[in-house]
Amino acid sequence: MATILVIDDEQSIRGLLKGVLQKAGHRVLEAEDGRKGLDLYHKEHVDLVIMDILMPETDGLEATLQLTREYVDAKVIAITGAQGDHNFLNVAKLFGARQAFEKPFDLNKLLDAVKEELAA
Repeated sequence: MATILVIDDEQSIRGLLKGVLQKAGHRVLEAEDGRKGLDLYHKEHVDLVIMDILMPETDGLEATLQLTREYVDAKVIAITGAQGDHNFLNVAKLFGARQAFEKPFDLNKLLDAVKEELAA
């Protein structure tokens, strides 16, 4: 069982991912912005982060960069609702995200990415 931190400002996305990830046997932590997510990451043992890019407070790009600079082994999957603008996804990868998905994403593909990252 892995601990996965879901950071997204949309409660509906956090709830959806929490349900799917818990059903897959994982422990899920939640945060509604990058600042709170970084605080949780510092306090808890986290195996993987699923991070929204566009959020208030500390956005996902800034949080991903901080996380991957401070923790070389941090595993981040980026997600964004900025449809059609792949720049956010490309920048997220430059900042350390291992994979990136555009919302709405295919849950099976996201779960495959979670399995892949946890196995790495």
